[in-house]
Amino acid sequence: MGHEEAIAILFVAVAIGGPLTFGLAGLFGRGAAAAPPRRWPWDWQVSLRSSLLYALTFNIVFFIQELFLVVPKALAPGIHPVLYHNNHAWEGDHPLASLFQGTGAVATLLTGLLFAVLARAGAGQSSNTRLFIVWMAYHGLFMALTQVVIGAILPANDVGMAMDYLQMSPAAKAAAALVALVAMIAAGLALTRPLLALADDAGRIAAPGARSGFMLRIATLPALAAILLIVPFRMPREAIEVVLPPLIVTVAGIGWIQANAWRTAGIAAGARSLAGSLVGPLVSLMILLLVFQFVLRPGIAF
Repeated sequence: MGHEEAIAILFVAVAIGGPLTFGLAGLFGRGAAAAPPRRWPWDWQVSLRSSLLYALTFNIVFFIQELFLVVPKALAPGIHPVLYHNNHAWEGDHPLASLFQGTGAVATLLTGLLFAVLARAGAGQSSNTRLFIVWMAYHGLFMALTQVVIGAILPANDVGMAMDYLQMSPAAKAAAALVALVAMIAAGLALTRPLLALADDAGRIAAPGARSGFMLRIATLPALAAILLIVPFRMPREAIEVVLPPLIVTVAGIGWIQANAWRTAGIAAGARSLAGSLVGPLVSLMILLLVFQFVLRPGIAF
């Protein structure tokens, strides 16, 4: 078995097997011993707002990634890059062109770290703002970390090209992928608390089962549903490039957030309202879609 196959198997184990095992431990272990949680009515507006904000932040972070893939090339003599809604391209050549393929992942990672700090600090007055901050942190971190894992498997990937420029051996690539996989687990566990802190009533997150149910409504199902909202931003392109990136980013972390909810206790809730308007997230998403399809899709030359 080559290192590429081993990394792919580890990714599946970390993204799916790990959260499944962790979640079952809560279902049949300590979480099962707790009193049955009170059944709360499903607030579909909260879930829909979360889904809209998830799609919005995915595309903002993706734009940041592509922008910072283009800007370094634009500053290098002999390269003429073009920014698109779902990719970038360039003409010409420069000795550092392959290295610059890693700058997008660096930009998204820094974005994720910045918003993760804000999320952990409880920044944001409204529930929409707090959800926006959490999802920006999520996409910044997982868009970058999954790029490292994919780059260790596929040399034609953006980060893979940067790894080859740096002359990383298969062992070094595998080590980088392993670090990224561990960081993905840590990121998912770290973002659990800010999402649970959105609860506007302590009863929603008092028991392990209640926390799992709240997370399902506020994050997991909205994230999965948002993949459908992200698709129009990436079209037209090959189906695998339209669907696979948001699917990978979602699967990479949302399972750990859901699985970790049952054990994340001791969170203050009820200080701020969970209510919010659908109009802001919906209008913002629609405006961004128009920008992607009518401004970026023809291409912006740098």
